[in-house]
Amino acid sequence: MKQLSLPSNKINKDSLSVVSLFAGCGGMDLGFVNSGYNIIWSNDYNEWACKTYKRNFKHNINCGDIANVNIRKIPKSDIVLGGFPCQDFSMIWKRGGINTERGNLYQYLVQTVENCEPKVFIAENVRGILSANNYQAVEKIQDDFSRCGYNVEPYLVNFADYGVPQMRYRVLIIGTHVDLNKRFELPGTTHNKSNYVPSKHALKDVEKSIHNNEHQNIRDRTVEILKRIKPGGNFSDIPKGSKYYVKGMISHVYRRLDPNKPSNTIIAGGGGGTWGYHYKEPRPLTNRERARLFGFPDEFVFEGSITEVRRQIGNAVPPTGIIPFAKKIKEIIQDQ
Repeated sequence: MKQLSLPSNKINKDSLSVVSLFAGCGGMDLGFVNSGYNIIWSNDYNEWACKTYKRNFKHNINCGDIANVNIRKIPKSDIVLGGFPCQDFSMIWKRGGINTERGNLYQYLVQTVENCEPKVFIAENVRGILSANNYQAVEKIQDDFSRCGYNVEPYLVNFADYGVPQMRYRVLIIGTHVDLNKRFELPGTTHNKSNYVPSKHALKDVEKSIHNNEHQNIRDRTVEILKRIKPGGNFSDIPKGSKYYVKGMISHVYRRLDPNKPSNTIIAGGGGGTWGYHYKEPRPLTNRERARLFGFPDEFVFEGSITEVRRQIGNAVPPTGIIPFAKKIKEIIQDQ
């Protein structure tokens, strides 16, 4: 798995420029920085995500509601990125989609694309967006971007296919400006079932990491539950007649890692039972272990409580997984 570096103070004026909305802690931005791009403006609403961003990136982030930003003052850029809020499209939550205020926040991304006139943009969301609102949500989003002058396609991507030690399916809505006269084509995958990066590889020597590696306090009952679940298993491993039986509504409940496979999707929210659990020890994963399963370097330090950091990581785009897309975009632009 590629080892990433944190952004440096050196700015290459010849590099392609990036504007990033809904940047979160900066997972997608870190992948682009490691591919030679310059982030020139970014925004997020969450205070702790912004603190993490400021600690790890060498430029400031505008922290606040995107609705209060004057879109016309966002600088022109070569690329626009945005992982707009996914909760209203997720299979796990109520799926109001574009019929909710939060589900329509992508409109600010559309306005930014219209204002900045980038050569390429990426809008990222969960795969549930493909079927939300009776399959009409993604079509409406695609049409809105298209009217700004872009060839737009949604792509369902499993980041494990690009070397991330996590089975993380996400939709990348990618648009290329019509003046490029070129549609985006997915970069060739680098991994498959025969050579996926396993979780044990990602977590090797993780105990040596000093940042965000605290262990959570859990109940004795939870320990006993986990002892009865095999690596790779979940709550369904426990017989219904057992006093430790737990009724789980989703497969994430008490899901333990399989050391020889990528992890299942690491989620941001949810209560006890959905934290993701170690394959060897009967305990939740630490946030550093979660970050390793995304490809964040150990030098990338997250700010906030264990819960806040878990949320930041679970909402992030795997930085190592987005690198092939960043390189593909650069090829498209430089070919012109």
